[in-house]
Amino acid sequence: MIDRNFIKLYEESFKENWELPALTDYNTAETLTYGEMAAKIARLHILFRLCQLRRGDKISVVGRNNSNWVISYMAVVTYGAIIVPILQDFNSNDISHIIRHSESSMLFVSDHIWENLDIDALPGLRAVVSLNDFSCYYQRGGESVVAYLNGMDDLFTKNYPTGFTRDDIKYAELSNDKIIEINYTSGTTGYSKGVMLTGNNLAGNVLFGMKTNLHYKGSKALSFLPLAHAYGCAFDMLTTLAVGAHITLLGKLPSPKVLLKAFAEVKPNLIVCVPLIFEKIYRKQVLPQLSETPLRWAVTLPVLNTRIYEKIKKKLIDALGGRFEQVIIGGAPLNPEVENFFRKIKFPFTVGYGMTECAPLISYSPWEEFIPRSSGQILKGIMDVKIESEDPYLIPGEICVKGENVMRGYYKNDKATAEVIDSEGWLHTGDMGIIDKDKNIFIKGRYKNMILGPSGQNIYPEEIESKLNNMPFVNESIVVEKDGKLVALVYPDFEAADKCGISSCELEEAMEEIRVNLNKEVAPYENIAKIYIYPTEFEKTPKRSIKRYLYANFSPI
Repeated sequence: MIDRNFIKLYEESFKENWELPALTDYNTAETLTYGEMAAKIARLHILFRLCQLRRGDKISVVGRNNSNWVISYMAVVTYGAIIVPILQDFNSNDISHIIRHSESSMLFVSDHIWENLDIDALPGLRAVVSLNDFSCYYQRGGESVVAYLNGMDDLFTKNYPTGFTRDDIKYAELSNDKIIEINYTSGTTGYSKGVMLTGNNLAGNVLFGMKTNLHYKGSKALSFLPLAHAYGCAFDMLTTLAVGAHITLLGKLPSPKVLLKAFAEVKPNLIVCVPLIFEKIYRKQVLPQLSETPLRWAVTLPVLNTRIYEKIKKKLIDALGGRFEQVIIGGAPLNPEVENFFRKIKFPFTVGYGMTECAPLISYSPWEEFIPRSSGQILKGIMDVKIESEDPYLIPGEICVKGENVMRGYYKNDKATAEVIDSEGWLHTGDMGIIDKDKNIFIKGRYKNMILGPSGQNIYPEEIESKLNNMPFVNESIVVEKDGKLVALVYPDFEAADKCGISSCELEEAMEEIRVNLNKEVAPYENIAKIYIYPTEFEKTPKRSIKRYLYANFSPI
């Protein structure tokens, strides 16, 4: 059990950092100090008490990242109820299902999502509150939430007649073994499961972030990953608020253009992102520079390439705000070509590994110690790892982990829990990989995606896709088995093709040439028999992983 209490981390932090800036909404530039945030949390605690909410009641929150999202989350957990964060990218039917399945009695929601929800399909809700201004959208018959919220100023004054001070911050007495959060996965298998996370699971992640100095008092974070996802929640919100850091909430779609402007303005001390964003910056910011003839020639000369790489590195660091100590990439594997280039220019980045079921962190190494192509080292003193293989150093097997961060189980789903957590407490991740003697983890692919080759070889389509995605005119791809052969579905880079004046017929010819070149880079049993052009972007989870199951039985027209 983690020695420090999860809820008390925030009671202590909010008191200690009372006057420091805590939350800024990027769109409005409005900032709340830790004291002002604590006062808004106290107002919601008054509402919860008047509604007679109890320990164990569930409260959902779904919407864009903003200050009120953070305040709602922190108010629920510090009150002692159970928070149910829902990804806003889920469709309205999935959101309604999660609210019902979790048995949530209250919902905090953004306007644009509330408009698409059918309240008649949510009979368990007692009230729905706006994340825009904390007004009440809906209350069940017999409830008085509207009256409580309309009279909150008077209620607040009555509760704190001499004003709300840091000494008034007193949060729930709740041991770390209690469920704090139910986080519904955004998996690629077509349905979500409610991951039950305890105070111990969350504290394991937060304290690791504190001990490794990911954030510290006065440091700055730009929050653009969804806070409803375990990755963004742990390191853009929970760790930052535990140490007195300052979070700026982007609150809009993180396109490269929007992000680069925000980075330049906020100048974060740590950047937490997913590979898709990092790879887009590489393709949009770096490759165009390298494709210019003088540079393409210059980098082949040892006397010049070091100087050129230094310039590219400086440009990138300046574009990302110029003050960050490292970029942490997680949520999915990083493309090897992109990783190799950023290592070549000595850019300060590292790749971590985790999953919602571990709240989320499993492995991490600071960028100076990061081993190429790994996903970092298993968290020392917090987690342990084993590979289900006769030779875990050379032969890939399923990655299994055990430790403080492993979830309690899936909510109301004992069968699914038993399928992933065995009798000895090992969580079977579903990822295939190997480790080295220092317990650095090297992921090969998902167990369920593995294809058995004609002579019994294990084929990991993700490894082939990473090579294919580096080819000209390829935006993204999926490798599947069809009639005993490997074929690839490619969503082309139509923009690049148009710029080069390539017609539809010529694009087909280009794909055949790409197939031939790809087969030179992979093992014979990994050869692709045919590339099919897919006309639209592949459907993805909110975490931006392709929903592979939708394309398993692909048939060309």
